[in-house]
Amino acid sequence: MAATEAGASTAPETKLSGVKQALISLSDKTGLADLGNGLQRLGFSIISTGGTASSLEAAGVNVTKVEEITHFPEMLDGRVKTLHPSIHGGILARRDQEHHLKALNEHGIGTFDVVVVNLYPFYNKVTSGAICFEDGIENIDIGGPTLIRAAAKNHKDVLVVVDHNDYPSLLAYLEGKQDDQNFRRMLAWKAFEHVASYDSAVSEWLWKQSNKGDTFPPSFTVPLSLKSTLRYGENPHQKAAFYGDKSLSLVNAGGIATAIQHHGKNSYGIHTLVFSSLVYIWCLPLQEMSYNNYLDADAAWNCVSEFDKPTCVVVKHTNPCGVASRQDILEAYRLAVKADPVSAFGGIVAFNTTIDGYTEKGLEVLKGKSKTLRILEAKRSGKGMLSLRQVNGGWLAQESDDLTPEDITFMKMSDRAPEDSELSDAKFAWLCVKHVKSNAIVIAKNNCMLGMGSGQPNRRESLRIAFQKAGEEAKGAALASDAFFPFAWNDAVEEACQSGIAVIAQPGGSIRDNDAVDCCNKYGVSLLFTGVRHFRH
Repeated sequence: MAATEAGASTAPETKLSGVKQALISLSDKTGLADLGNGLQRLGFSIISTGGTASSLEAAGVNVTKVEEITHFPEMLDGRVKTLHPSIHGGILARRDQEHHLKALNEHGIGTFDVVVVNLYPFYNKVTSGAICFEDGIENIDIGGPTLIRAAAKNHKDVLVVVDHNDYPSLLAYLEGKQDDQNFRRMLAWKAFEHVASYDSAVSEWLWKQSNKGDTFPPSFTVPLSLKSTLRYGENPHQKAAFYGDKSLSLVNAGGIATAIQHHGKNSYGIHTLVFSSLVYIWCLPLQEMSYNNYLDADAAWNCVSEFDKPTCVVVKHTNPCGVASRQDILEAYRLAVKADPVSAFGGIVAFNTTIDGYTEKGLEVLKGKSKTLRILEAKRSGKGMLSLRQVNGGWLAQESDDLTPEDITFMKMSDRAPEDSELSDAKFAWLCVKHVKSNAIVIAKNNCMLGMGSGQPNRRESLRIAFQKAGEEAKGAALASDAFFPFAWNDAVEEACQSGIAVIAQPGGSIRDNDAVDCCNKYGVSLLFTGVRHFRH
């Protein structure tokens, strides 16, 4: 017994001294038969509840039902089964404390050495579709978390297991008669983490049920689950890992975190990402995906998902440096790369539609051509997602920037109204510029990005970079800015007009907006105000 291992040989014997007891109560019964038979083979007496007891008996395991221990029937439609001193006393009693064991003996309570519990499938229930509030409440486990927390607190004497993947290591530990406290602590950590994640789902669900119009709760927990350790962070000297977010709001949300890899080894080559009927292709470095690869892939996925027409996006360092929409998706690829072929090298190429040859047969051909071809599948995400960003000592939270050209009004501010094709170009440029790091300028024409300038503290410098990339094709094109132009004359607006831009789209809001209007009127350029800023830091 644990008390003997702890050296408490002078403590009074409990009523069930010498009997090793395991309490098992499971909703997910994966691996239960092997666990029960393994514990029985090791000399454990199995105590269990309801359906778990029936499953164990069907597997040939001798079971004592909880009510035989508590001498109290299950009641309140199963809400009260294990909430009893005969159970929790046997779990929480410290084997190295004489007065604990004396109290158990006085009340005829035996100790538990192993507690194996998992919880009602609340997460699955509330995310499976329409579920009424009352059903959600009934799927909140009470007894299970209480058992888990009790056993985890007293992990020095009680082994607690919440994951069926740990059953083999539990049996091996018991068979080896080990006394590894670190093993016990890791199981206890996992138990508390399991309950914390469960409670966070209940909390999130209840908040949304009670506060349907409020985006930001006074406090909340983000349940993260490790998906992989990365080879390094932004730089080789920084360690990094990739976590998936298990929040209810992200169930079926799609995105890079839920991408399924169908093919590809960790080496250099073209890599394909598919979501719904949409396909991404990207180039990655020699090893497995890194911190930066995930950031770039996410930027590419977010940008290409904005477009309804078949579109190709090229991303480098999270900035789209090439975007084109064409019915011929390979022509879209050619034009997207053309916008900045130097930056496209080593970047990520994303498609939002299937590409030629991407059929079951074509997929096999692609797999056969290269072992380095990485093929991933993901889905679009919906609107209204919450965006979180860490700062020292806290987090910033905001709604995602979901606005599209169809959601806003492009207000004519100049004398000349844009032609239909020019307005279309302005909308395309505006949709692109929201994904470019501020200060951001995009020049576009005929559903094709011609050049972009990003990340400059001076907006005029971003504009000059965009024109440098667009070259002569900028004449007659549209220009979009993520924020207003603070100056017009002898500055960015006039420079754009003199370079042959046909239409400018910007949010407006500067105290010198009239200068921008007058400047565009002088050069016969259409000026559109969107009333919407697209800062991206």
